[in-house]
Formats: sequence, structure tokens, C-alpha cells
Amino acid sequence: MDIIKLNAIPSTNDYLKELAVSNVLNDFTIVVAENQTQGKGQMGSVWQVEPSTNLTFSVLLGYGTFSVEDVFTLNVSIANAIHKVLLSFGLDMIRIKWPNDIMSYNKKIGGILIENQLKANGDIQSIIGVGLNVSQMNFDGLPQASSILKSHGVLVDKNELMIQIVTLFKEVVLNLEANKTNEWNYYHQYLFKKNIPVTFETINETKFTGMISDVNQLGQLGVLNEADDLIYYNLKEIKMLY
Repeated sequence: MDIIKLNAIPSTNDYLKELAVSNVLNDFTIVVAENQTQGKGQMGSVWQVEPSTNLTFSVLLGYGTFSVEDVFTLNVSIANAIHKVLLSFGLDMIRIKWPNDIMSYNKKIGGILIENQLKANGDIQSIIGVGLNVSQMNFDGLPQASSILKSHGVLVDKNELMIQIVTLFKEVVLNLEANKTNEWNYYHQYLFKKNIPVTFETINETKFTGMISDVNQLGQLGVLNEADDLIYYNLKEIKMLY
């Protein structure tokens, strides 16, 4: 795989996106930065990182590799790859929180941001951004954040972690149709707080107790409320209070 290593840039996703406009890049080209000054999360939120202690990288997935219907399956596949690699490093209590967070116990240690560009002919180009807190220890003002080292006392090699994640992700994506069912089953097996009563808050600040049932292929979260109604929510329509 082609790897572009940089010191400090605003966003690995933006850098790779701009690079792909003016250059012919191979699928699974990686841009990785020691310091990402304007990292992005879902829906315009900010991904904050401490320089040199964390892993921030983006991967290019080129045109025609998958269909529009499989857009959220990419999110599922990269989350699964991260989860499997972290387990291989001997880490436990790693879960995947809808839609894009990697959790260690009840703390967030990573996130995923996938930006898709749909072309007129129906082809899709995806920039897959991954952020993982590796050895950062200070999370002042971020009570729900942690790192691999802080949560588990294990110092992992950032480059080895990245290579293993992308290698595993590549194996799945290159034969996505055949792997799809297994990927979704794995995702649901390790879905954070699945089938556990949790307090949720809707977009209009209404709180209720419910249980996560599943995530559908549109990326909507299925929640079973106290009246036994299964309702599916889009991103930002609901948040979990934990």
C-alpha cells in the first residue's frame, strides 16, 4: 500500500481528498499525520488530538468498488477491522458505539469519519478517516475520552496498528458482497450497550429509557422503547446518555 507520512496538517481527510483531485492514486493510499490540527468528526464536530501520541490517518477507496447501498457497510467494516486488531493486541472490553466510535469500557478511544463523493455515473469515491488515541494520558475537559495506554496500560506501535487495520479492511472490502453478512453480524455482536437499558435523549431534549436492538443497512439505530415500539433514528436525532 502507498503511505504518505506527514508531520502536521489540518486534516488527513481534506489532504487526501485534494490530492485525489489532481493525482491518480491507487486504492488504499494512506495519508497519516503526527499532528492533525483540524481533525473532523461526524456532522462538523471536531476531533481533538494531542500531537505525536495518537494515530490519525485517512484511506482512499476509489471509484466503482461498491454500491450506494453499501455506504454504511464501509463504516461497519472499518469499525470491525479496528476492533479485531485491538483484540489481537490483547485489549479487552472494546466495543463499537453507533455510529462511528470505538469504545474502551465506557470511554471513547477512537472515531471514524467516512466522506463519500457520488459521481454522475453512479461511482463513489470514499475517504475513510480514522483517529485512535494511542498513548495520550491527559484528557482534561474530555471526561468521556481515553486512550489505549490510559485504559489498558499497553503501549502499541502506531504504524503497526495502522498497517494491520488497513490490511484487514482491504481484505474485506475487496470481496464486500461475500463478506457483508459476516461483517454485519460481527458489528452487532460488539455493538456498545446492545440489549441493555440505557437513557436516550432525542433532538428535542426528550429523555427516555430504551434498548438498542440493531443498526440497519441505512445506518439508522433501532431502539426498543418502554412501550415495546422499535423506532429507527438517523444520525444526530438521538444520543445515548451513559
